[in-house]
Amino acid sequence: MSIEVISIILLFASFFTLLMLKVPVAYSIGISTTISLLLNINSLPGITTIAQRMTTGIDSFALLAIPFFVLAGEIMKRGGIANRLINFAKSLVASLPGGLAYVNVLASMLFGAISGSAIAATSAIGSIMTDRMEEEGYPREFSASVNITSSTTGLLIPPSNILIVYALASGGTASVAALFIAGYLPGILLGLAIMAYIAFVAISRKFAKGSRVPLSLIWTYFRKAFFSLLLLVIVVGGIVAGIFTATEASAIAVLYAAVLALIYGDVKVKNFPDILLTSAKTTAVVMFLISTSMAMSWLFSFEGIPELISSFLLEQFSNKIVIFLVINLVLLVIGTFMDMTPAVLIFTPIFLPVVVALGMDPVHFGIVLVLNLCIGLCTPPVGTVLFVGSGIANVSVSQVVKPLLPFLLIMVIVLLLITYIPEISMFLPRLFDL
Repeated sequence: MSIEVISIILLFASFFTLLMLKVPVAYSIGISTTISLLLNINSLPGITTIAQRMTTGIDSFALLAIPFFVLAGEIMKRGGIANRLINFAKSLVASLPGGLAYVNVLASMLFGAISGSAIAATSAIGSIMTDRMEEEGYPREFSASVNITSSTTGLLIPPSNILIVYALASGGTASVAALFIAGYLPGILLGLAIMAYIAFVAISRKFAKGSRVPLSLIWTYFRKAFFSLLLLVIVVGGIVAGIFTATEASAIAVLYAAVLALIYGDVKVKNFPDILLTSAKTTAVVMFLISTSMAMSWLFSFEGIPELISSFLLEQFSNKIVIFLVINLVLLVIGTFMDMTPAVLIFTPIFLPVVVALGMDPVHFGIVLVLNLCIGLCTPPVGTVLFVGSGIANVSVSQVVKPLLPFLLIMVIVLLLITYIPEISMFLPRLFDL
């Protein structure tokens, strides 16, 4: 057995062993990468190489968008935007059977898209909607399930930090602008699919519906939410129109969110040091994950792992439909125990050459990959959104799992539709010639 094969086996064995021992993901990636590399390179150059790859991995202008979007999301989370979005969503759909559940979905989609964070949407919307839904007879675990799954739509609907990370991992074959515009229809489709299941449950369980809201009140709530919604138009519209880059858009988003929060009066100048500190902590975690993941991605290329896996899949399966299904299954499993950021950085270089060889556009694969990992956010054992959503609703994870299962099934169905119907993802990028 060659030293390269031993190195690959040791890499994966040490990585999964460390994960099972509950070592933080970033440390697991860094330690397993270092151990594997030391088998191939003399110890001092090997350690130096890891440090260099970690540093150069985050030396990217595009990655500057992440701390800015994190900061913008934190400002919006505290700036009273969630309440305005909830009231606007409620005015639109609260009169339908199960109306408050629809409000939960719409508000999570809107806030998730504006903040670019599924966790922010889960905590901001869930903390408000769970109690309101319980007052009208909705079980808390059902409300939590709606909140958990619908909040992931914000990772598909731009601006989305994880799509920026994928653009970096793809080596420039997928632009941020194309990914942003490609995420709209899949994100909306996922939200509508969740709402369709809610409609079925609402009718069968006879959930309460609210009174019809007059158009004048809808208009009032829309006016109050307008400037929050306008951020999406400014950020995505500016990127697509070529007025500014994603990084420049993220800085504009911070300025816009700060001014809006101050005008609303929910955030004071004295609150900004704490907001900056919280955002810095979040950014540090994300950047450390990215740096170690980029080192592991480089090691994969050094060992020729993408080529090995590509050759294996293409030799073992002659049907691309089957290969896409196998890749989806692998990614679904990966998503259950690995955070999104390292998963995107590690497995994009492995699977992207395979799908491109089979005719899948890199932008299309990016949406498929992100939706796969969105499902993992809602499932144990890692499932960060699952744990946050359960904690916000004050129910145990075991209580949430049963009502959550149909929602997860819906997400998988939508994933298959997006995988095998490329136009769902590619229609808008082609329309805008991106």
